[in-house]
Amino acid sequence: MLNKKIVCVVNDTVLPESGLKSEHGLSMWIEGPQGVALWDSGGSGEVLRHNLKALGLDPGRIQALALSHAHDDHTGGLDYLLQVNPDLPVYAHPDIFQPRFSRKNGEYRSMGLPERCAVLKNAPNLRLNDLPILLMPGLWTSGKIRERKELEGRSANHFIRMDEDWHADPYRDDMSLILEVSGGIILICGCCHAGLLNTLRQVKQRFNQPVKAVLGGTHLISADGAAVRHVIRVLKDEFPGTCYYLNHCSGEDVIQRMEEAFVGCVKRFPAGTWLEINEDGLFYCK
Repeated sequence: MLNKKIVCVVNDTVLPESGLKSEHGLSMWIEGPQGVALWDSGGSGEVLRHNLKALGLDPGRIQALALSHAHDDHTGGLDYLLQVNPDLPVYAHPDIFQPRFSRKNGEYRSMGLPERCAVLKNAPNLRLNDLPILLMPGLWTSGKIRERKELEGRSANHFIRMDEDWHADPYRDDMSLILEVSGGIILICGCCHAGLLNTLRQVKQRFNQPVKAVLGGTHLISADGAAVRHVIRVLKDEFPGTCYYLNHCSGEDVIQRMEEAFVGCVKRFPAGTWLEINEDGLFYCK
């Protein structure tokens, strides 16, 4: 019997001939015996709505929405979701309303929540917290990733505005999800701007269970070769047996390196793929 399922609804790439639309963004459907949660809302309501319909997933069934961080490729479908269900509980870090910007050719453009601040601030079930929160039985937010001694998932072009000056985005709002499964946990990332190793270590300490799998974006796309080699060494040493289902901002070169390092344990996770989870293990489907 199927216990839990994670479906990639929105991503930069889609399964060929799936009828799904791609866009730079991420959204995942997480379904279990107790209900359905949505992780992020992609880059637009148009693509989110189209892909949910194409996958046969009813947005009216969503009982909780969790946001990994403020960037618009993860919050673009908020308006659509709150139109479908105005009372939808929305979980996020308190720093999610900090305006954020991307610099290109010397110009700064908004890439945070300002356009959607009103609709989110007025959501009757907005739940902001930097501590781990239970969304539904077996599904938690990570809370703020506090110790960041390892590489973070940074971009040189991400900024916030403070004291009339530009500063590198500290990504204080970055969170992940933890899904409890038979024999361990699954880490579900958005962009993992706080850093994959930092996030994994905090989750391991908090839950004290083996990490069976990592899903989503890891933002290793900006890491150089030496940094990627270090991440792979630490993953081998500290998280043996973990499988990886990667997409969004992980980076094609990084995915290829990880495929070589973790033979048979790395899969691409474009929109239209899903992971079935039961007592017998994890089953990658497409």
